[in-house]
Amino acid sequence: MDFELKTLAWAEACRLKCDALVALVTEQASGGADPLSRLVQEARKAGDLETKPGKLLHAYRADGISATRLVLAGGGDGSGKRVQAAIHAAMASLKGRAVKRLVICLHEAAQDDALRAAVTATAESSYVYVATKSKAEGRELQRVTIATPAQQPGHKQTFEAARAAAAGIEYARELGNLPPNLATPTRLGEEAKKLAKAHALTCEVLGPREVERLGMGSFMAVARGSEEPLRFIVLQYKGAAPSQPPVVLVGKGITFDSGGISIKPAGEMDEMKFDMSGAASVLGVFRALGELRPAVNVVGLIPSCENLPDGRAMKPGDVVTTMSGQTVEVLNTDAEGRLILCDALTYAERFKPAAVVDIATLTGACVIALGGVRSGLFASDDQLADALLQAGESALDLCWRMPLDDEYGDGLKTNFADMANVAGRPGGAITAAKFLQRFAGKFPWAHLDIAGTAWKGGAAKGSTGRPVGLLLQYLSMQAAAPVATKTPRRKAAAR
Repeated sequence: MDFELKTLAWAEACRLKCDALVALVTEQASGGADPLSRLVQEARKAGDLETKPGKLLHAYRADGISATRLVLAGGGDGSGKRVQAAIHAAMASLKGRAVKRLVICLHEAAQDDALRAAVTATAESSYVYVATKSKAEGRELQRVTIATPAQQPGHKQTFEAARAAAAGIEYARELGNLPPNLATPTRLGEEAKKLAKAHALTCEVLGPREVERLGMGSFMAVARGSEEPLRFIVLQYKGAAPSQPPVVLVGKGITFDSGGISIKPAGEMDEMKFDMSGAASVLGVFRALGELRPAVNVVGLIPSCENLPDGRAMKPGDVVTTMSGQTVEVLNTDAEGRLILCDALTYAERFKPAAVVDIATLTGACVIALGGVRSGLFASDDQLADALLQAGESALDLCWRMPLDDEYGDGLKTNFADMANVAGRPGGAITAAKFLQRFAGKFPWAHLDIAGTAWKGGAAKGSTGRPVGLLLQYLSMQAAAPVATKTPRRKAAAR
């Protein structure tokens, strides 16, 4: 899908020939003499048009307007969040209407957040999965014009960033939606190599022998039950000076999670193909970085395998030795994500990172705590946590900081190893983060638990591509920050 940005007053937008024209009407909308403005004024006066986000008014071949269909969409106060809701509602109403050419008119005072939301919400709403369908039609929408009455400083840069983010999010969604017999660890490695070739990235894909030589005993233990060979993917984007320490993104890449010997219930087990959403988000970020080329160094680490039960699979009671040398008693084989991430976190030390962020569909407990609105954020460093929270708010890809009190780690004690891989049901998302923290003591670290936000179930079942938007916004902020402010850190205060 092709996006373009134009500076157009409503009077000019009226003359554009397109299949549909969506006009955002905010609380501060001012009047005008053009046909579109007059229609808005009359509809509001008659009480037929509300500015509340989600409220719509449709017209077909309206007088003085060249567009075949016109949608007046309430935009509330014009903020990014309200624009996002308005675009989602408008796009849903146009679904199946053979709209190939779309024009979206933003309000006069549209700021960067509104412009960003217009692009990403349009892309999100028009996405259609067709990869494994025999006769399905793909996305109808081909070209989208985002029109602003007056271009604000920075609009063009924001638009380009939003367009790249939309492409990265869609790429992550497509990978997440693929069935597990196609989206194997080998396939993820191949996708990483394609990205590297297309966008001048550095890529290395390690197999079982290389991973064994590294001493990643925890990662290898999870992979033992599957015939699909594991892959450890290392991607590097070099946009800053070599002396500038990189941000390392670690994505959980369990391409199917049966639970292993601690097998999951059959209901909704098909959704465990989404357990590689952390890996997909890292690949989506690199897809966007290849276009944006920000002045920052980024490393992506993806440990990828399946978690299946067979005669060689790890068992409850097994003790495995991690790459760090620490030992772990496996009390539940369905707590496998932390077992592959911990070795990747140890591997991250070699890059002497400015910060490490791991992204994982880690715990059902996080779904209970936060639902599908915000991802769970855990961090050992206040500055890193603040930056990620701010990035999430800006990108409308929200997260919420959770505690990491030392006492939560007590449940990981065991008589037979340095730690257990689970600590019981209470505070399950927190104790999982406390497990990972034991492997992240040499750098500022954050963990995003995206179990509630990476995909939707039910009739809307499918990958969301989150938190690609949050991560890209964070990396953009790091690229824009003066070098002197990138190094000082402050540890999280005792809680």
